[in-house]
Amino acid sequence: MSCGNHHETPCTEVLARVYTYLDGELDQGGCSEVREHLDECGPCLKEYGLEEAVKKLVGKSCGCEPVPGDLRAKVLGRIEQICGEIKESSGAAASGTTSGTTSETA
Repeated sequence: MSCGNHHETPCTEVLARVYTYLDGELDQGGCSEVREHLDECGPCLKEYGLEEAVKKLVGKSCGCEPVPGDLRAKVLGRIEQICGEIKESSGAAASGTTSGTTSETA
């Protein structure tokens, strides 16, 4: 989306970072850029307001239930397993092997 006006930070970039901004995960410079853009761009401010409302509604509706400990452990275990597989395949690719096969040159 673009409003058609020139901005220091383009509309598409601001809207791509709107959830990061809403979650408070942007550094100070990024926050300043987004705030400045929203101050001068009505269409982006409107989109931001919609995203903020959706985030609040989801948080209100779903944010109260704690995650069961066993589910958390399963998810974290699976993430660790996948990370290990990625590291393994990266190492195999670097050495020229994948899934038990070797790379041969003629």
